[in-house]
Amino acid sequence: MIGPVRGGTLPAVRSSSLIALTPALPAALAALVAVGSLVAWLGRLGHGRAVLTACLRAAVQLGAVSLLITWVIGCSAATAGFILLMYGVAALTAGRRITPSRSAWWAAVPVAAGTAPVLALLAATGVIAMDALVVIPVAGILLGGCMTATSLAGRRAVDELRQRRGEVEAALALGLPPRDAALEICRPAANQALMPALDQTRTVGLVTLPGAFVGMLLGGAGPIQAGIVQLVVLVALLAAEAIAILVTTDMVARGYFP
Repeated sequence: MIGPVRGGTLPAVRSSSLIALTPALPAALAALVAVGSLVAWLGRLGHGRAVLTACLRAAVQLGAVSLLITWVIGCSAATAGFILLMYGVAALTAGRRITPSRSAWWAAVPVAAGTAPVLALLAATGVIAMDALVVIPVAGILLGGCMTATSLAGRRAVDELRQRRGEVEAALALGLPPRDAALEICRPAANQALMPALDQTRTVGLVTLPGAFVGMLLGGAGPIQAGIVQLVVLVALLAAEAIAILVTTDMVARGYFP
C-alpha cells in the first residue's frame, strides 16, 4: 500500500538530496529563468514573457504551499478544500487552452471524469492510504495529467474541426449525425494527446527516473518499493488521461467548446 509508515509519518529524509541548498542556488535559478525566457523571445517562440511569469508564479505558489501544507494536512476540511482548489485551477487552465470563451469551464467535466474514478479505485482497493500526505500528492498528479491531456486533446480537436470544416460538412451530407461527423475528423488528432503519457511509461527507467521514484529513494524507501509506487503512478496516469481525452473529444464533437 502506498502510504505513510512508522505510525503515520513519512520516513525521515536522508542527509543527501536531489538539489543542494547552496548560496549559489538563487543565482542558478535566475540564470535558468533568463535563459528560458531569452531563448523563447529571441527564437520567436511566442512565449518569452510567459516563461518568466510562469517561473515567478511557480516560486510564489510553491512558497505559499510550503507554508500552508502543515496546516492543511492536519485538517480534513482543509485537505478537501485544497484538492478542490487544485481541481478548479486545473479545469480552468485546461479550458482556457481550448477556448477563451465562458465555455472554458466545461473542461471541468473531463478533468473530473479522469481523476475521480481512478482516485476512488486506488482508495477503495487500499492501494493508497486515506491520509492527507498521500491523497494530496496523488490527486495532484492525476489532476495535472488530466489537465494536460484535456488541454491538448481539446485544442487539437477544435483546430482540426476548424481547418477541415468542409470534410465535416461532406460527412453530414452523406447522412452522418453531427457528432459522428465531427468525431471522424477530430478523433485521430485528439488521440495524439495520450502520446506523452505513453512515451513516459514506455521509457521509464531507460530514459528518465520520474519524481515519485527518486522521491521515495531519497525518503528512505527501498528500490523495489519505490519502483512499485512509480508503476502505480504511471498506470493510474495512463488510465486517467485516457478517460479525460475520450470525454474531451466527445464534448468537442458535441459543440461544448466553440
